[in-house]
Amino acid sequence: MDSMITWFMETLGGRISKEMIVFIVSMVPILELRGGLVVASLLDIDIVRAIWFCVIGNIIPVPFILLLITPIFNWLKQTRLFRPLVEKLEKSAMGKSGQIEKYEFWGLVLFVGIPLPGTGAWTGSLIASLLGVKFKKAFPAVLLGIVIATVIMSIVSYGLLGALIR
Repeated sequence: MDSMITWFMETLGGRISKEMIVFIVSMVPILELRGGLVVASLLDIDIVRAIWFCVIGNIIPVPFILLLITPIFNWLKQTRLFRPLVEKLEKSAMGKSGQIEKYEFWGLVLFVGIPLPGTGAWTGSLIASLLGVKFKKAFPAVLLGIVIATVIMSIVSYGLLGALIR
């Protein structure tokens, strides 16, 4: 995490704000809001400001993934170059789809909300799209999951758990 922050600061230092770094990190697959809140904490950004930048950054890709990833994947699978990559991504995502497939809305909420490796808004949206979950059901589930992840990661990243225990 420190090396990522260092890279951002050295590469974009002075050109973008700390908040914009957090916003960008929150949009990146795998890191998402979870990484954004950790980075915000390390950059000493106020928790309320950090939450806004992280949540908005994490939400922005979701509708695009839910609405466009299946047609994009279908198009890419028609090429010899991208077919193996797309099939690997689909296989990986679908390997984690059991809970979402079984419980749909609440499964998706928990999948996005519980901050474990390989979970989050990007993967949850991808799985929902591949399973054919309707946008009007998937989008609110992902949003609720992001809210849950925000609460958990705020407690972890900003040491609120220690403050609560004292």
